[in-house]
Amino acid sequence: MSKQHGGSIVGERLKAQGVTHIFTLCGGHISPLLVGAQDQGVQVVDVRHEASAAFAADAMSRMTGIPGVVAVTAGPGVTNTVTAVKNAQMAEVPMIIFGGATATILKGRGSLQDIDQLSIMTPITKWATRVTSVAAIAPTIDHAFEVATRGVPGPVFIELPVDLLYPEETVKQWYMDESGVKKMKGPAKVAVELALKGHLARIFRAPYIDVLDAKLAPQMASEIARQPINNAKLSQLDEALVGAEKPVLIVGSQAVSSMTPHQAQELANAITELGIPTFLGGSARGLLGQHSDIQFRHKRSAALKEADLVLVAGFPFDFRLGYGQKINRKATLISVNLDSTALKKNRRPQIAIQDHPGHLLTTLPQRVTLGKSRYDSWFGRLRERETMRDEEIAALGTPNKEAVNPINFFLKLEEQLADDSVLVVDGGDFVATGAYIVRPRKPLSWLDPGVFGTLGVGGGFALGAASARPDAETWIIWGDGSSAYSLAEFDAYVRQGMAPIAVVGTDASWAQIARDQVEILGTPLGTELRQTDYQDVAKGYGGEGILVKHDGQIDAAIKKAKKLAQQGKPVLINLLLAKSDFRKGSLSI
Repeated sequence: MSKQHGGSIVGERLKAQGVTHIFTLCGGHISPLLVGAQDQGVQVVDVRHEASAAFAADAMSRMTGIPGVVAVTAGPGVTNTVTAVKNAQMAEVPMIIFGGATATILKGRGSLQDIDQLSIMTPITKWATRVTSVAAIAPTIDHAFEVATRGVPGPVFIELPVDLLYPEETVKQWYMDESGVKKMKGPAKVAVELALKGHLARIFRAPYIDVLDAKLAPQMASEIARQPINNAKLSQLDEALVGAEKPVLIVGSQAVSSMTPHQAQELANAITELGIPTFLGGSARGLLGQHSDIQFRHKRSAALKEADLVLVAGFPFDFRLGYGQKINRKATLISVNLDSTALKKNRRPQIAIQDHPGHLLTTLPQRVTLGKSRYDSWFGRLRERETMRDEEIAALGTPNKEAVNPINFFLKLEEQLADDSVLVVDGGDFVATGAYIVRPRKPLSWLDPGVFGTLGVGGGFALGAASARPDAETWIIWGDGSSAYSLAEFDAYVRQGMAPIAVVGTDASWAQIARDQVEILGTPLGTELRQTDYQDVAKGYGGEGILVKHDGQIDAAIKKAKKLAQQGKPVLINLLLAKSDFRKGSLSI
């Protein structure tokens, strides 16, 4: 469309905010928005399910530091994003969700797909708002980006009625056609015409007044008013670090939230310079590269029980840390978190600092010089455990002639991953097995759902990853159960020239659930699947497929998949897995 319209304004503001991609599934309520974005050079990436669009925006945000953007049509288009938006909220990922809506003049009158979207989206976002005039579109979008990134990051929902997105003349014609005013006569005709013209004037020419909802004001005021870190607390932190002999640093997703790749690398350099034993979790995995002298991946609980200082940076005291109870009670516990509640929930630290943990860690080496030699025995103990566990895992990777040993597969994958690879993980037992073995190569290159434990992120996360880093080698690690949520996105990859490599671990079971359920309750009820030809499903969508029946075929399959991806072809490797008890008793509930 050449005429200026509300969709054009959206495109202009997205470009101004540094947005390069918008993820969507088309709908009549949002067409001008997509055209407006494209006109501004923002790439429109369309998917096969709205959840995938929202997951893609989530991944884009995590990998670039700029809030990802998703646009979906009204009603079911919006509701189909709910799980993905809630996942972003719990993972503290800033993103913008545009939801189409019925025309302002028809709101609440029973038009197609007209529901109360704000009541659904408000509880799962930092802010949910409805735009009611063209003049409010630009300031609302600018404010949304500020809200999404300020304080604890999170998603923002903007409802855009369809009549605000089209040119005024087009909307005027719709009003006249749909109202039946042309067939009216006398005073009724005059009254209806005046009412319609008045409504058009209000939505198209009324000046912008205010965008800040009254409900949002206290929250925003609190974030604005938050005081700088108390120097006394910083001194306490510095002194505690200098005095520790068995320190442990735990870095969580929040430490890299809203960080650009350059900032993430600066953080990695600072942690390396600090030089204390470090465990990484969530999106922080890969921060220190494939190999690091200070990073440990195994036996975290044992380290926490023996440490005399534990610095928890952007990681809540939730089930992953045993609700804080796995940390030595005699240790000096330091928590750095943007969320005042998460700072002290389940376990009260001696030093609690409300700040962006990544930014604070980046400044630490400028203030603290640690005598690293005094950690030699502590590092030695941790490395001994690390090496022992790696050796135990490697010993379990014995090749299987009848099926695929999942441990052996991941050991071989680890050998062949490219230095620029991005790892998307989506599943239970098979994926968690891989997490013990595969090492992300660089910062912001590991994408997991986060604390919500959501299945179905894979297809969308890979779309976001391939959009953020089109030249990188993108891998999706799927369980056979989780793959079905978003396998249809192979169609989107093919249409848009993306070439991720998917791996499906097929054991015909929801294995993580089945293992404990069968032992405790004596039945596999609801956990059994078919040994489906997932490689053929990928081919049906236009991709390539490789079937691996036993370990002797693994190396050739990985090499072939990498070559196909380099040629621009998305490919799926279907592994027929042998049964494994590697993670017996690991179910989290």
